[in-house]
Amino acid sequence: MYKLFMSIISSALLATALPAAAVETGYSTQKVVYHINYDDPKQQAGALRNIQNHINAVGAENLDLKVVLHGKGVTLLQRANDDMDFQSKVLNLKSQKIAFNICNNTLVGKKIDYQTDLFDVRESDIVPSGVAELAKLQREGYVYIKP
Repeated sequence: MYKLFMSIISSALLATALPAAAVETGYSTQKVVYHINYDDPKQQAGALRNIQNHINAVGAENLDLKVVLHGKGVTLLQRANDDMDFQSKVLNLKSQKIAFNICNNTLVGKKIDYQTDLFDVRESDIVPSGVAELAKLQREGYVYIKP
């Protein structure tokens, strides 16, 4: 009887401590960084799909997710300038509080103007170095995923 009572109390405490979606799915709050540094449009679309699936499973309110783009990965946002499907996916993810971080080293090295060459990028989205940002985020407890 005591074990049952303690189990009920523990469950009640857990339910009040975690958001509803986390309790329903069994997932707790997650900090995740997705790394994109490839140019293949199918692979990039797959990565965006993985991110949406991640949100669907965990719940946007339980997720602190960043996407770091550097090297050839920046083409995802170049592609979105002309591709309505990519635009829609990027805007949808941003509406769910997903941050896209773009490597300044890539922009400088490839002579890319973020204001005209990339879709929906603000100065605050740019990080000094994509790889350094990945290391920083991992040090801060973000789980690294390379789809």
